[in-house]
Amino acid sequence: MGQGRAGRRGRVAAAIVALVAFAGVAIQFRATLSNVGSAGGAVWVLLRYFTIIANLIVAGVFAALALTNRPPKPSWLLGGAVISIALVGVIYTLLLRGLLELSGGQALADFLLHYVSPVLAPLWWLAFAPKGGLRYRDTLIWCALPLGYTIYAIARGAVDGMYAYPFLNIAERGVARVAATCGVIAVGYLVSACAFVALDGVLGRRKRR
Repeated sequence: MGQGRAGRRGRVAAAIVALVAFAGVAIQFRATLSNVGSAGGAVWVLLRYFTIIANLIVAGVFAALALTNRPPKPSWLLGGAVISIALVGVIYTLLLRGLLELSGGQALADFLLHYVSPVLAPLWWLAFAPKGGLRYRDTLIWCALPLGYTIYAIARGAVDGMYAYPFLNIAERGVARVAATCGVIAVGYLVSACAFVALDGVLGRRKRR
């Protein structure tokens, strides 16, 4: 993978990751469209969810990888996409799995968005990404997305009464419980992000030996 290139297998694998993320969003869009009746309304509903936002980022980043055969610039962007989609999988597994009974297209979208994409993106990084370029300061940039999303999601829920996730529902859980849950998630995310940077450094040093 000289000069940051992933090679043919890496490009194919990146294309698969992008297609999985895009397919999950597209299937969910179609299912939502059938419920709300308009494309604009479906987009507005979908953008309520961090899952959709993270998968769109993954689709864009990995599509660029597949097309250009180079990691996107700046260097923290790929790492941010990977750590964000990993967060989706972890939070879904720990807090959200089984809360809704899904079938048909929604069940397929749920599987792609919450299970397949959060596994494939980190696996691609392990197998093909150049290592050793991440810095601990990158974690602060990565935190901007979930922090900004949390503020947006709570504000939006306060306005229309519909919260994307139960653990953000201030009306039912109260400010203190929501803040405590978000605090635990934030600490876990930051620790995981730092561990990710540390792993990148270890793998980068091993490759240079």
